[in-house]
Amino acid sequence: MLAARVRSGVEETFHEGAVAVSKPDGTVVAFSGDIDRPYFLRSSAKPFQSFISQSCGADLEPIELAMASASHRGFPVHVALVESMLDKAGLDESYLRCPFGWPRGDEARRRVLGRGETRTRRIWSDCSGKHAGFLRACVASGWPLESYLEPDHPLQRRIISFVSEIGDYPVEPVGVDGCGAPVMRTTVRAMSLLFARLATDPRLAEVFSVMHRYPALVAANGEADASIATALHAAAKGGALACIGIGLASGTGVAVKSWDGVYEAVDVGAVAALEAMGLVPAAASSYLAPVGRPVMFGGGSPVGHMEPRLELTIA
Repeated sequence: MLAARVRSGVEETFHEGAVAVSKPDGTVVAFSGDIDRPYFLRSSAKPFQSFISQSCGADLEPIELAMASASHRGFPVHVALVESMLDKAGLDESYLRCPFGWPRGDEARRRVLGRGETRTRRIWSDCSGKHAGFLRACVASGWPLESYLEPDHPLQRRIISFVSEIGDYPVEPVGVDGCGAPVMRTTVRAMSLLFARLATDPRLAEVFSVMHRYPALVAANGEADASIATALHAAAKGGALACIGIGLASGTGVAVKSWDGVYEAVDVGAVAALEAMGLVPAAASSYLAPVGRPVMFGGGSPVGHMEPRLELTIA
């Protein structure tokens, strides 16, 4: 169990999930729930996808590499960075194959609607940075651009192979992610290892560094992955349908998955796991409190909060 909703002192809803805490050698040091049940990585795969783009010649500057690892919110800085990433490769927005959409951030969406925008754009997709990184790699390697999302494309084959390797878990057969890219299978056990190695594998050092340095690009201020990367010496990345991976520079990987797809339960479970393992310094506790015990509202007023109900088994 990850969390419970507490309204006016009454526990109303419990959220089931799984947690694993791993070391880079694959040792699981603590766990809760079914850590071998498969699901899709979704956007939690972005650090590893951006690494392959960079290793295939994308030549991304640090701030661009952060955008390639991001689920951005469509603010002007995000859009400008993606436009620049494309322009440097002689490309423009028309080459993107992520879906058309409005900016994901509420304020960013209000901004574009307020200036009279009436049509969605691909560059506003929260995955456009990742796609721009894909395209930069394809230009550099001389690979086809129009088919860069196909599972048999040379870039995607390298991503699939690499994620299988460092997670010690075969990610195929792949599906199709919400952004159109191949989406890879994982488990909580495998995901915790992926993030332990994100924090410690020398090959991934650049990606870890930019995710820790630019958390407000990788996610949004106040969200769990950005908050954890800000409060701790860590990189973190959430994914759709409620999962999160955390890599700590000390050499620990944490993965959390909510089986009912409740993002707040994942956030609560992640902070609870970090606290239970002694990984949250006292100075960081208050900063993480809003995601570790989020307030619930009713009628516009606070009426309760979510409370951790995590019981870790120490392996």
